[in-house]
Amino acid sequence: MSRYPWWDLHARLREECASIDLTHAFHPGQPHFPVFPDEQRSQVFEVERDGFAVHRYELVGQWGTHVDQPSHFVDGARTLDRIGVEQMILPLVVIDVSARVAADPDTVVTLEDVEAWEAAHGPVPEGSFVALRTDWHRRWPDDDAMANRDDDGVAHYPGWSREVLEHLVERAGVAAVGHETTDTDPGSSTSAGDYGLELYLLQQDRWQIELMANLDQVPPAGALVVATWPKPQGGSGFPARVFALVPRAGS
Repeated sequence: MSRYPWWDLHARLREECASIDLTHAFHPGQPHFPVFPDEQRSQVFEVERDGFAVHRYELVGQWGTHVDQPSHFVDGARTLDRIGVEQMILPLVVIDVSARVAADPDTVVTLEDVEAWEAAHGPVPEGSFVALRTDWHRRWPDDDAMANRDDDGVAHYPGWSREVLEHLVERAGVAAVGHETTDTDPGSSTSAGDYGLELYLLQQDRWQIELMANLDQVPPAGALVVATWPKPQGGSGFPARVFALVPRAGS
């Protein structure tokens, strides 16, 4: 055993867990909320010319796979720098509605979906991170495919439901949620300017990760999620790097 037990823990994690990236790489021209400006990126210094490389990035906080803090919708609520690091490693619950979404893109998660998960795995853990698997991430980075608008301009993509968010927040006491789409609310709601589900969640002092990837590669229960982001003072959102630690078979 090492003189430093934490190093032994790291060795065990590498041996017993696989790391699954749940993050899209962001770039100019990617899908984003329509009123947001596109990312602007320039190279300030170049290795060949200057001996080192530096890029300048100009983008909104809610860009690519990103974190939304309560202050995103609520004045005076918690900001990025006020989320403790203890909330950045959480039990990961994955509720899978991808089969329904394949047949009906307007699908929303129901209490029956949560009850089915709990029947198989036990109660949703307090303080956990609950991700909604829809397999919508496979449409990235095609903006038209992500929005999935009909001839009238109405978007059709899946989302959360009020009954499920209320259950997760008020009964289960989860810390955060995440999803693969651009919004908490389904496309039929956002097309009408209704972002009530996101407002409800952030009003409850919860945070969320939007535009997650690869939830089809993690199990419904038993993994951990690691969600990290920079620490701008007073920030209301920022691109995030999110990954799962998944136990290997036999561990």
